Amino acid sequence: MGLPSGRVSDEALLSGLTTGDPEIAVAFVRRFQRTVFGVAVAVLGDPQLAEDIAQQTFERAWRHAQVYDSRRGSVKTWLTTIAHNLAIDAVRARRAGPVAPEDLDALLDLVSDADTPERRALADETSDRVRAALATLPREQARTLVMAGIYGMTAREIAGLEHIPLGTAKSRIRAGMGKLRTALGAEEFRP
Repeated sequence: MGLPSGRVSDEALLSGLTTGDPEIAVAFVRRFQRTVFGVAVAVLGDPQLAEDIAQQTFERAWRHAQVYDSRRGSVKTWLTTIAHNLAIDAVRARRAGPVAPEDLDALLDLVSDADTPERRALADETSDRVRAALATLPREQARTLVMAGIYGMTAREIAGLEHIPLGTAKSRIRAGMGKLRTALGAEEFRP
């Protein structure tokens, strides 16, 4: 088939994946490989495992290209969500030790850094809005949401790590999510 001259839209490249054209597949991967790999590295902290997650992300995109719905977000957002979810699954599967509170504070401080590699890797419309909304939360609520959302920790694990009662951990997660929903609008949290 061959790609037409000029820039092909993200949506056209994605729909072209279903045709099996290797040129379209290569163009699609090249366009999004840095972003997808960056998300995986940011979550995992392991470049080798992040490469595997990036490959799985593109395989999943190829298998599910027909179910993409542009009304729910851009192709880039869809791919970064797939990469993020696969990376979280990998974190859960290997069940790394608890996150040091100092490391978590550094992660939360990334919100205010203007131009870091992590920020560039996660730069898409949804993640920018979520990080900005997360920065407006009280620190303890933001910490619990990051532990639950990024590291996949349960409320019980968070309570143990933070040395707080289980009910307090659950309340912080619930209150933080409520504030994020308000800040972002309910459409960001629909499945």
